[in-house]
Amino acid sequence: MSIQGKQLLVKELIEALSPKLTMTDINIVTNTLNDILPDYDVEVTRTDEFQNDFEQLLKAFLDTKRIEGRSEKTIERYRYILTKFHKAEPFPLQKMTIFSIRHYLGSEKERGISDRTLRGYRDIFQSFFGWLYREGLIPSNPCGNLNPIKCRREVRVPYSEVDIERLKEACSCQRDKAIITFLLATGCRISEVCNLDKQDIDFASMQCTVLGKGNKERTVYLDGIATMQLKQYLTSRKDFNNALFVGKGSERLQPGGVRKRLNELGKKAGVENVHPHRFRRTLATNLINHGMPIQEVASILGHDNINTTMTYVYVSSENVKNAYRKFA
Repeated sequence: MSIQGKQLLVKELIEALSPKLTMTDINIVTNTLNDILPDYDVEVTRTDEFQNDFEQLLKAFLDTKRIEGRSEKTIERYRYILTKFHKAEPFPLQKMTIFSIRHYLGSEKERGISDRTLRGYRDIFQSFFGWLYREGLIPSNPCGNLNPIKCRREVRVPYSEVDIERLKEACSCQRDKAIITFLLATGCRISEVCNLDKQDIDFASMQCTVLGKGNKERTVYLDGIATMQLKQYLTSRKDFNNALFVGKGSERLQPGGVRKRLNELGKKAGVENVHPHRFRRTLATNLINHGMPIQEVASILGHDNINTTMTYVYVSSENVKNAYRKFA
């Protein structure tokens, strides 16, 4: 079997022999086993017991995260990643070692998984095993010495004014223009937009309340253009659906439908990398460039941590140069 099976065998033998041997004897046995075992296959046969143990602990962990207010989407990602890890390393959680976790992350990297994705895996493992340790369910935290995974920071450029105008010109219906201007003005996540109803919009104050991650409400704002485009779109509709945006058959528009449509508009307009989240980055960059404090930008985007907001902001070299000339 894999090296983890041999590590488990060595660990259990040492635990069983430790009351009867001196530390010198234990080191001799450990070194001898490590020299001999590479020539042998080790098969773990208690997988059913381990699987039941894992599933119960995983359920308790996910219940905890649900109570803490994590979104169902986040919880399902935790479930998927941790289940995949356990299938690759099917050993009791109480005996999990950092070597097993490093071996798994290394195997995923060899398989072509990006460092950014692996960093997400590490964060999930840190959360899971840290919770098990704090709850007293495992004797030690195998992630205690698991160092952060460094990622090359990608420069994610926001839409330019020309990009936005091209996208508007590519629109063949009022709905698409309303979606583009609404996303640009509010910085909403696409799931938040698709969950909105018509009555959620306060046209008098040009704002609305959205339900974001963790069931947290926040207020977002519309500018004059977004308000005008949205009014024209709602006036043009003949259906009786309460959804703010509808698709074919007058059914509530779904996130996948918006992504697909924006991708089509991007190809038609000659604008690369068109997707909903880029509108959030564009709004964040525009607000910062116009002098809004980062804390207020974070509030509009629904970020608890301003460090997250900072990753959304694009700082052009031209802006840096102009700022230097102004303040130096």
